[in-house]
Amino acid sequence: MSDSFALGWEEWLALPGLGLPAIRAKVDTGARTSALHASVIEPFGPADKPRVRFLIQPDPSNPSLDITCSARVVDRRNVTSSNGETELRYVISTDVVIGEKTWPIEITLTNRENMAYRMLLGRSSILDDMVVDPNQSFVQPVLDYSAYRGMPRRKPVQRPLRIALLTREPGNYSSRRIVEAGEARGHIVERVNTTRCYMRIDSIGSEVHYDGDVLPRYDAVIPRIGASVTPYGTAVLRQFANTGAYCLNTANAISASRDKLLAHQLLARAGIGMPVTAFANSPKDTKDLIKIAGKAPVVVKLLESTHGRGVVLAETSKAAESLVDAFRGLDANFLVQEFIAEAAGADTRCLVIGGKVVGAMRRQATEGEFRSNLHRGGTAHIARLTKAERSAAQKAARELGLAVAGVDILSSEDGPKVLEVNSSPGLEGIETATGKDIAGQIIEYLESQVRPLSVHREGRLGRTR
Repeated sequence: MSDSFALGWEEWLALPGLGLPAIRAKVDTGARTSALHASVIEPFGPADKPRVRFLIQPDPSNPSLDITCSARVVDRRNVTSSNGETELRYVISTDVVIGEKTWPIEITLTNRENMAYRMLLGRSSILDDMVVDPNQSFVQPVLDYSAYRGMPRRKPVQRPLRIALLTREPGNYSSRRIVEAGEARGHIVERVNTTRCYMRIDSIGSEVHYDGDVLPRYDAVIPRIGASVTPYGTAVLRQFANTGAYCLNTANAISASRDKLLAHQLLARAGIGMPVTAFANSPKDTKDLIKIAGKAPVVVKLLESTHGRGVVLAETSKAAESLVDAFRGLDANFLVQEFIAEAAGADTRCLVIGGKVVGAMRRQATEGEFRSNLHRGGTAHIARLTKAERSAAQKAARELGLAVAGVDILSSEDGPKVLEVNSSPGLEGIETATGKDIAGQIIEYLESQVRPLSVHREGRLGRTR
């Protein structure tokens, strides 16, 4: 008996794996299963690796202290309480620390807000070398709730998030990196195909449906909506926002960036340098339209162009007129833009996250090509930005309301000129050129923007699959 580890009928313990440094627990050998107080219990994650997220208020006298916890689910079990009621509970596994002893235990999650103790330590969690003395309390060292001081300021990584990656290309480099970065920081990132979503819209509650099921409530949505489905994709994104999810880029910001005419008008209003741009609807205005953009060569660009497609360089005024007439014959929306010859087929892509330029690469077009897009064979290397270039990129992203943006800048004799602002910038080129973990920085920014769970939200959480 001298080597036994003594416990009183009540003890202080810690659950470090859940981020709980101090809990006063009742040690009850009459109860088989250990139980922990939990509210806003929400299962998430893939079926083969289920997890559960919940809130706990560890101090019964301080209900304003909310701690968000997450753990792996090991079972769901019917548990009969002392009053004879049976409840199906989630069972998690984590380490418990009492005094100098640490060991793994299983805990069921249930609402114990009306109980004097936030945790009950049952006999299945008591090791063979332990002796419980029902006449003593706090045999082991006493802790206190002051251990939670400053907890709301802990790093966001400790708050697990359920994130939807809205994309039709789940296997491409950018999607894979975002999922990897999110999972590396303890979050669940679920790929959701934009065009397979459909919506239930009413004044009481908003739902997003997918393959016959109601999608669960997500803490955040990372939209990577293809240009060809922008109208529907932004409608889906607005619906996610209506469910309470934080959207990394808003639907309005994405729409503005995809409408090149609107984007240029907004940038011009903010005094941001850009190539002179002309737009008209009447075929009678062709010659003057080209003249406004400057003498040939000029660039004729479809309003919904992407990856350099739908962007044509007209070497002469006659060629420009022919292109304009051809686009008008197709009822296509386009604009005519000044050609910056001194850029010599190069531009700079600045990656902006949360108003900061986190990386930049200089892209160079292949010989005989004026478009520097990497999709068209361009090459890239890390770029050192001037103060003016950095400021232009930050201001452009801010004016369009984009938290994450790829801002393309041309160098001209008059200073930097913003060519385009991309709301779904690819990550492969910028990560390769700079060697930076851009995906990880996106997730870090997301963490800083998403509010933690709250007991006041419990009644508004969406259904889960």
